[in-house]
Amino acid sequence: MYSGHHLSLEVMDQCELFCRRIREAVGSKCDLLFGTHGQMTPASAIRLAKRLEQYDPLWFEEPVPPGQADAMAQVASKTSIPIATGERLTTKYEFLELLQKGAASILQMNLGRVGGILEAKKIAGMAEGYYAQIAPHLYNGPVGAAASIQLATATPNFLIQESIMTWDGFHSQVLKQPIRWEEGFIIPPTEPGLGVELNMEVVKAHSPYQGERLHLLMDPKPFDVRTQSSAAWKNRWNTDKSL
Repeated sequence: MYSGHHLSLEVMDQCELFCRRIREAVGSKCDLLFGTHGQMTPASAIRLAKRLEQYDPLWFEEPVPPGQADAMAQVASKTSIPIATGERLTTKYEFLELLQKGAASILQMNLGRVGGILEAKKIAGMAEGYYAQIAPHLYNGPVGAAASIQLATATPNFLIQESIMTWDGFHSQVLKQPIRWEEGFIIPPTEPGLGVELNMEVVKAHSPYQGERLHLLMDPKPFDVRTQSSAAWKNRWNTDKSL
């Protein structure tokens, strides 16, 4: 959604109630993370933030839709709650604009969207220069998680890592060794690369396509393009189309 709206008093009452009840239950033993996914106009976000400040959330996530750094900065300037955003941004230039305008103090880049570990590391480095922190966003599976964990481990301004529960269930089955957790902390792997290895038997068993098209499965008879004539190419193409 890219068009914020103004929340009703009833909805704001409900948001405030949630925060109050949770804060009463946990005290100062944990942080509250308030996410909105860009649902509000700046004016509405500021009104809600005023209500929530007394419960001291760690962040107010994406209070307005992405794409208008000035609007995000307007909200940030009117509340003591740190603004977190960035899961729907794609380039370091968009993140730079947020930093330059004081629109966010916590950047939530998603490695699968911003161009991988190297680009995410560049964004994290820019954030460090502005005394901002990173909290990598994660909506995908354990491979994306493993990449985010590598970034987090090598980034001094890392704050917190989003996860899908503890990557248990199928997310643990799809890896030969699941991502480790101990007392609420992710334990970074020490194995090469991303530190995880796919269990290809599980991947294959859950893949929706089981055919043998050349672009999906390695052909049992490799085709050497360096030695084949144009006629052979044509014959191979016609054969492939018939699969």
